[in-house]
Amino acid sequence: MIGTCHCSRCRKVGASTIVFVKKDDLKWIQGQDYVRLFEPTSPYKYGRCFCKNCGTSLGEILSEADSFPIAANALDGGLDLKNQFHEFVAEKPSWYEICDNAKQFDGHPVSS
Repeated sequence: MIGTCHCSRCRKVGASTIVFVKKDDLKWIQGQDYVRLFEPTSPYKYGRCFCKNCGTSLGEILSEADSFPIAANALDGGLDLKNQFHEFVAEKPSWYEICDNAKQFDGHPVSS
């Protein structure tokens, strides 16, 4: 699944479009030792990973959860996916226009 977050934190690290990955589907080939974790302060609760060599934002790639988001811009290949949602649209900057029909949420998506 792919989605776009418009919160100020995701926008600032260049990781607004995220791909949700199942932990069992992620296979490290190399480079895991270059990943660093930024620990946020309250009220934020999700850490942000990045490459210590190039600074690429990696989302929550070190998460122990069954499924977690990684930054779509960190993937070299194409994805056969379409954006499923926009979250935190209440924080979206006025200059950005959402140009798809994906569901929109003021905060985190909720099941419907």
